[in-house]
Amino acid sequence: MEYAFAVIIIIYALNQCAVLAFEIVNYVHLKRHGSDIPPEFADSIDSALFKRSRDYNMAKSRFSFFSGFYNQVINLVFVFLLVNEYNEMIENWPLNPICRGVVFFLLLIYAKAILNFPFNLYRLFVLERRFGFSTITFRVWFSDQIKSFIISTIVIGSALYGMLWLAENDVTKDLWWLPVWGVFFAFTVFIVYITPNVLQPLFNKFIPLADRGLDKEIKQLLEKCGVKVRGVYTMDASKRTLQSNAYFTGIGAGRRIVLFDTLVNKLSKDELLAILAHEAAHAARGHVAKNLLILGGLSAFGSWIAFMVLRGDYLADIFGLTHPNFYVQLVLLSFVSSILCCGLPLLMNAISRHFERQADRFVVKVMGSGEALASALVKLSTENLSSVNPHRLYAFFNNAHPPIVSRVRKLRHYYK
Repeated sequence: MEYAFAVIIIIYALNQCAVLAFEIVNYVHLKRHGSDIPPEFADSIDSALFKRSRDYNMAKSRFSFFSGFYNQVINLVFVFLLVNEYNEMIENWPLNPICRGVVFFLLLIYAKAILNFPFNLYRLFVLERRFGFSTITFRVWFSDQIKSFIISTIVIGSALYGMLWLAENDVTKDLWWLPVWGVFFAFTVFIVYITPNVLQPLFNKFIPLADRGLDKEIKQLLEKCGVKVRGVYTMDASKRTLQSNAYFTGIGAGRRIVLFDTLVNKLSKDELLAILAHEAAHAARGHVAKNLLILGGLSAFGSWIAFMVLRGDYLADIFGLTHPNFYVQLVLLSFVSSILCCGLPLLMNAISRHFERQADRFVVKVMGSGEALASALVKLSTENLSSVNPHRLYAFFNNAHPPIVSRVRKLRHYYK
């Protein structure tokens, strides 16, 4: 078991060194080349604004480096120094085993959120405000935290109770991975379905698009794309940020288009339609369903692996647990899995970039040209001070979207 422990530590150290190294490589790249204006942006941005974009992305990179390091320290302190004491404390509470398991997980979630408050406050009230984006007030932020606390307690607590009950029940405990996976997957689909109509309105106001003419053109475009939506809405994003975005949300009959109120007046009609055509492409190409299927397959495999590992006392022996109950071993298994599956985000990012390229090609097919989308991407990247030329290795390992410069170039010259 000492050998297994050593292997875990070595892989963890290598993985974290790679993560931090990529962040440093990208930071140095931005410092040296971040103010070099690509030809695709030459007519849309001046050197002062592009330098501001570089400074913003360097500041985000520094923040990511230190916040990531901080969170890894928290994980290591808990796993290697506090897990036994914490488990002993929960074990002594006068609750049934399932309720103790739910409390075990919820308190960890709350503790992690509280420990990250300083970084979240710095990001919103210092970093983002310094560059003119954040408009959130402390009152709105505090309200968001309270709502998130209540929702996560209800949603996560209910899901945990159901899964732990299945794992402990006499009927299902000998093959618990299958019903647990079924509950997890069904619950995920349910949350995706209710989010637009139940959860998101708790944080933002959504009103039907006021421009009836634009609303009609959007619906005609969606009909051309073969996509049906419940409606087109604007969201009061400006009470939190001045950055712009648009997105599809929901599945099935509950799908809707959401436009940030900061977006509508920044783009021409054709540019806005091109952005929406890109979002519609994800629905038309079944990207949401495919992502759910991928999630379903991975979670099924992960549930089976967890079942096989937790049948024995492997983790208890490796980490020296004094009371190796189900839920503490599950937490340790998630830690070990995050180390051994460190290549999984790379695969998921590659799939996401493939979907993004498909969506860009779809726009060219539907609108007859990629110019409107290319122009919109340039404008939004400029307005949002996006990183348009990250280091290639960093983008390959970390980004779920292809670099903006590459997308604009292909939209204008290669996609026909």
